[in-house]
Amino acid sequence: MCLHKRALLRVGLLLFLLHLGTCLEGCVLCIVGQPVALPCLYPELNPFGNFSIEWRKNDQKLLSSQWRDDGNVEICSLNYARIPDDAAQNGNFSLELPKVHPKQDKMNFSLFFSAGENESTELCTLCLRVAASFSPPELQSEETAEGNETTFLCLSGGGYPEPVVTWLISDSLKPPEGSVRTLAEPHPESQLYNVTSYLTVNISKDSSVTCIIENPSMNESLRVTRYGASSTAMVGRASEAMWIFSTVLCVVVGIMVMAGVAYQIHLDRLTKRRKKENREEQRGEQMIKTFTSILTEAEFLLLVCEHNREIGLFLLPFTLRKSLRVSKIINKKSYILSGLHIYYSFLSVGFEWL
Repeated sequence: MCLHKRALLRVGLLLFLLHLGTCLEGCVLCIVGQPVALPCLYPELNPFGNFSIEWRKNDQKLLSSQWRDDGNVEICSLNYARIPDDAAQNGNFSLELPKVHPKQDKMNFSLFFSAGENESTELCTLCLRVAASFSPPELQSEETAEGNETTFLCLSGGGYPEPVVTWLISDSLKPPEGSVRTLAEPHPESQLYNVTSYLTVNISKDSSVTCIIENPSMNESLRVTRYGASSTAMVGRASEAMWIFSTVLCVVVGIMVMAGVAYQIHLDRLTKRRKKENREEQRGEQMIKTFTSILTEAEFLLLVCEHNREIGLFLLPFTLRKSLRVSKIINKKSYILSGLHIYYSFLSVGFEWL
């Protein structure tokens, strides 16, 4: 009976201490990809030796921890969520998440406490506000095909949540209605937004155009300014000049390549012609040498025949055979060698007659 009264007294003390604790409610701003801690401080829970806590994400259990009288601790966690190791000693039951994703934006996280067989009591309820900075905007412009209007293009990305895009003309005037078209789409995996905004207006050369990317969650405002038709014309002239230069360069290179090929062909023809002339010159020299040698042999044969007829008749066939073999090698149609053949033929007949 005394133990029962002590238990009731302990429960009553627990409920009183819970009302004295720091019960936070609200939203915590966190940056995409960075760790975050959801604060929940209850140092008054230190006297209780047997109790448990549970963190829930949208009514789904995320982490549970139970402390027993003997000092044992049982912890069960999902998605690497954790609480400080000395949570029971100092009452710091803040939930630590290793990395924040845009899908967790506007999710509610609640801490529940229970002691013994009592029903769990909600201690803390917080929500996440996820945000990420956008890249510095880039402003481009081009002339439209219709009239004197100019289309300005503003690009930015990598931020969260969806930003507010604002256009200003000459830093003060709002663009005409219907002249702005903005597209903001999240990436399928990262859920970060890429923004493309178009402004089509007819402005003077001295007017400026400003694109502003605002992210209220980050208290961030990014802007970029560009002047009107003058910058567009400058870009157009630069692009046209670059195109002309590229075309001329291609033509010049093509002409140089064709001239080089033609010159190489000419050199090859000259080389072949010179080789042919050298071969003909060598053949002529060889014919002259051969003709001179045959005449010398003929004179020698005549001289031999004058002194000894039998030896001349013996040497005559060898001289004729050498003459025919040389004429075949040099030129079959050589008139000089043909005449020489006839000369030897008459000479042989003369020897027979003698």
